[in-house]
Amino acid sequence: MTVSTHPLAGAAAPGRRDASSRHEAHGMLFGLVGVAIFSLTLPFTRMAVAELDPQIVTFGRASGAALLAGLWLLWRRAPLPPRSTLPAIALVALGCIVGFPLLTSVALRSLPAAHGAVLVGVLPLATALYAAVRGDERPSAGFWLMAVLGAALVAIFALRQGGGAFHSADLLVFGAVAAAAVGYAEGARVARTLGGSETICWALLLAAPVMAPLLAWNVLPQFGALARVGAPAWIALAYLTMFSMFIGFFFWYRGLALGGVARVGQVQLLQPFLSLAGAALLLGEPLYIDHCLFALAVIGVVAAGRHMGVRR
Repeated sequence: MTVSTHPLAGAAAPGRRDASSRHEAHGMLFGLVGVAIFSLTLPFTRMAVAELDPQIVTFGRASGAALLAGLWLLWRRAPLPPRSTLPAIALVALGCIVGFPLLTSVALRSLPAAHGAVLVGVLPLATALYAAVRGDERPSAGFWLMAVLGAALVAIFALRQGGGAFHSADLLVFGAVAAAAVGYAEGARVARTLGGSETICWALLLAAPVMAPLLAWNVLPQFGALARVGAPAWIALAYLTMFSMFIGFFFWYRGLALGGVARVGQVQLLQPFLSLAGAALLLGEPLYIDHCLFALAVIGVVAAGRHMGVRR
């Protein structure tokens, strides 16, 4: 945050710095809660698409979350968002409600959840890059060094897991990362005025007129087969609907709005390793010692990145 050097501003400058530090600390805390919720998204997606069509998973979680969003907005008696925010809300819908869920659902038909989770580790760098190009933030060279180092660690880990090469479905995951980066950064901008909860709620409602008909279109031909789908797939879909698509964004957008996209976004470097633990617990995918070593290295990069300058 740039501080004025005018003589009359000297007395207020420490107060502004203290307030900025508090906002950043609160933003990091909210962001961490959001990341913890999102960390189970890929394991539960893998569990859901094992029995459900990826399109049903994508459109079903969006439609269910839109219903929750409508009830939330009614309970809060929230006013309509300003027209000036609609383009950004539309980008949130395209990136976080359509793009990321659809691309990851298709990719996880053939990729292990652990492998996909590690690839998503480049999301903080992609989000910071989009925010910088958008003109909202100007990270320092030191910050970029830490961001690139963290992304490089995640990429090396992914290559080790893939035997030195990326899977064919990796491109889908990278496309999902690009979509989410746009949605996260645009959502953070809107959340500064609307709040995190209303930002994701209006994005869900904006997407609902498209998502609900697509859900019906995909469900009707498979209606009989859905009766044979096991409880784990339905439980996974319920988590994706309530937490990954709804509650998690309350915390995530609040954190980004308070602490800044670039800095709070770095917390998401921890997500791949939380997802690895979730994949091990939920899906029985193996967890090796090198998983823990890479996790410790990434945590160190996140801690170092917090001390690098970011102008907003």
